[in-house]
Amino acid sequence: MLTLINCNRMSPPIAPVGLEMIASAAQTAGISVDILDLCWADDPCQAIRDYFATNQPMLIGLSLRNVDDCFWPSAQWFIPDLQPWIQEIRSQCPAPLVLGGIGYSIFPQAILQATGTDYGIHGDGEIALVSLYQTLESRDSLKHVPGLLWYEDGQVQVNPPAWPLEIETQPRRNLVDNRRYFALGGQIGLETKRGCPRQCLYCADPLAKGNRARLRNPRDIANEVEALLAQEINVLHLCDAEFNLPRDHALAVCQELIKRNLGEQLQWYAYLTVSPFDSELATAMKRAGCVGIDFTTDSANNHMLRTYKQPYDSNDIRYAVQLCRENDLIVMTDLLLGGPGETPDTIAESIDFMKSVNPDGVGAGLGMRIYPGTGMAHYVDTQEGWDNNPNIKRKYTGPIDLCRPTFYIPQELGDHPAKLVNDLIDNDPRFFGPTEAEVTGHGDSQDHNYNDNTELCESIRNGARGAYWHLMLKQRGL
Repeated sequence: MLTLINCNRMSPPIAPVGLEMIASAAQTAGISVDILDLCWADDPCQAIRDYFATNQPMLIGLSLRNVDDCFWPSAQWFIPDLQPWIQEIRSQCPAPLVLGGIGYSIFPQAILQATGTDYGIHGDGEIALVSLYQTLESRDSLKHVPGLLWYEDGQVQVNPPAWPLEIETQPRRNLVDNRRYFALGGQIGLETKRGCPRQCLYCADPLAKGNRARLRNPRDIANEVEALLAQEINVLHLCDAEFNLPRDHALAVCQELIKRNLGEQLQWYAYLTVSPFDSELATAMKRAGCVGIDFTTDSANNHMLRTYKQPYDSNDIRYAVQLCRENDLIVMTDLLLGGPGETPDTIAESIDFMKSVNPDGVGAGLGMRIYPGTGMAHYVDTQEGWDNNPNIKRKYTGPIDLCRPTFYIPQELGDHPAKLVNDLIDNDPRFFGPTEAEVTGHGDSQDHNYNDNTELCESIRNGARGAYWHLMLKQRGL
């Protein structure tokens, strides 16, 4: 038997889509699968003891969706939470442990060594975990398991990442309690592709999912939507980093949903990049059931956009918001303030621009999370250095460890960058901006960090459904 454990305990709860896909693939391969979902456990260690008192699997997979909350200065790091759970599992069951998931795949070797697990899978788990299970049964060579990391003679061995070009997952979406996740989480995830060909300065998505778009068949996606609708789940959020990359695949997905009249039965939200986005795609998304778009805009200053390696400019941002207005789509634009070269003037330009184009909401996050292997890490390596760098913000001591929450905020923004941003926002309710309390680490969070957001959780319990940014705008009366 294969036991899969969901380790994500963020609140509002997010259904473990990847874990459910892996479970479905294992069942299809004839493997008996069981799921232990720690999201619902009042005491995770007790839940582990209770489970393994009656279950002794051959292999145990732990899914790690998030390494940290990606927000400065909360900078919550989740890896230490794993340690007591792993120790408890070890004391209850001799089966080997394998780590995987999107969070794990950003730091595969570092997390393997930090946690002391037996194996790790970098990349897609459907084929890889089935292959590992079968290899352990047959005692064949581990060198043929896609994406596997393991120890041999005291050294970590690393196979190439598991990024198959064809994604043939057809999950039935009935292996986790999606109804409960919908009731308490307000939305359920859906994936149309994996990987991204762009090389944005800061983004870790290519590290975890590969640097090319690997597309799911639109028919499989529509089948999955129908399976969720059959469970009375009718509000979805696409898990894609950018739904419209590539644009033609996004259009094909919409057309399949329209052909089956599914757009009349559900509402869904998506992350999009500003370009490519045009009238045909916007219209198709609306007809297919899309109600809201969150654009990765980063900045409205064209110099900063080039620094972030974005292929669009401020005119494209204006056009994207206009298309949303014309198609009655709720629109959010997310700024990433505080990258290399950011100044008070460039921040002012971005905020003033967003006020003028008038999206429904604007994220104004301050501070760039630095991931190893990204252009941002290379920039600091080659241009500034890490030692005694005043632009580096962190809550841990000792050597720089990018597996732990490490952020960049340029000193050119002054001693009080959050106050600078907040003064420019000037109480505009459309903006989710930082506060001085957040930067100093004292006081209540006012940004759109969803983790442990009490008001958001209460709103969902009272029946609100949708993307969290949209629900928070509604809380503000917008």
